[in-house]
Amino acid sequence: MKIKLLSIGKTDDKNLQTLIEAYQNRLKHYINFEIDVIPDIKNAKNLSETQQKEKEGELILKKLTATDVLILLDEKGTAFSSVTFSDYLQKKMNAGVKQLVLVIGGPYGFSEAVYKAAQGKISLSKMTFSHQMIRLFVVEQLYRAYTILKNEPYHHE
Repeated sequence: MKIKLLSIGKTDDKNLQTLIEAYQNRLKHYINFEIDVIPDIKNAKNLSETQQKEKEGELILKKLTATDVLILLDEKGTAFSSVTFSDYLQKKMNAGVKQLVLVIGGPYGFSEAVYKAAQGKISLSKMTFSHQMIRLFVVEQLYRAYTILKNEPYHHE
């Protein structure tokens, strides 16, 4: 299985980017993983929230193939512990998923079209975090999940 993390807008904070890259490099030992950044919408200030979500949604949906399993990172999604998240990934691998696409939406969330295309939603927390920080949290949790699956000593219970 391959995992792709899709996100809107680049990470401006160099410290966060360094940490994201560090976990991304660690993760490559376990699975084919990539981050695909969709540029911020130009002139977003002139758009309503709905228009911005629709434009971002079109760009997200263009990045998908017919066999991708689309999972949204959404505050209303299923909350996992690190262990249950690793089980979730194992089930996806066992089901023969070719590519799991995790998506971090823009500042206003997702369009209706993206919600309809999604096969699931995952919540990382009931709290709100910056989209840049979420990227780090996702990559770290993916790394943690694979170390759990391999019975490596990174995670402690």
